[in-house]
Amino acid sequence: MKFRRKPRVEGDGVAGPTALTPSFGAPQRTDVVTMGPYDEKDAPEAERADLGSLLIAPGPGRDVRLQVDQKTQRVQAVIITGAEGAIELRAFAAPRNGDLWAETRPMIAAETVRRGGSATEQEGRFGPELRCEVTVQRPDGTTVLQPSRVVGINGPRWMLRATILGRPVADAEAAAEWEDVLAGVVVRRGEEAMAVGDALPITVPEQARRVQ
Repeated sequence: MKFRRKPRVEGDGVAGPTALTPSFGAPQRTDVVTMGPYDEKDAPEAERADLGSLLIAPGPGRDVRLQVDQKTQRVQAVIITGAEGAIELRAFAAPRNGDLWAETRPMIAAETVRRGGSATEQEGRFGPELRCEVTVQRPDGTTVLQPSRVVGINGPRWMLRATILGRPVADAEAAAEWEDVLAGVVVRRGEEAMAVGDALPITVPEQARRVQ
């Protein structure tokens, strides 16, 4: 597994690349894993990369990229990439009782439509999700239709949002592997007071800081 700062893409203000190569094995697919994602206090023991509010075990052959805001230098998202797809992870503060994902889905759908795309609600492994399609511009100036699945999971005082890209959007076999990665994620909410919808902080591992 490698850590990389995600290359700049359309309008995201991302810093340049750097990499680290720690060794984390693939999580075993068990009945316990399929019950995730987990809150930190409920997570089964496993070796994971500690990124502050997110603890992940991507498995071999996948890179981890950190999407960084160029102005603030704050990490906005964790992106796990592989040969056939990718998954972007973001965690947010949520009310103790409530369904932040149900409140967020219509806003994501409306923003997708505003950008000229489409968004359809469907049922997935983790409950209601969105199947979205938007036209994106490649670095060479050409455009392509990009499908994605946006998945939300409500936890105790947090919500985890995952955007799945590539082959796992439409291929059930490929989707199962990436859903297992998502199921193995652990969210560390912390005890500090935060406004509903605020992003939980993602930190760069100490090893990655040393190679920047």
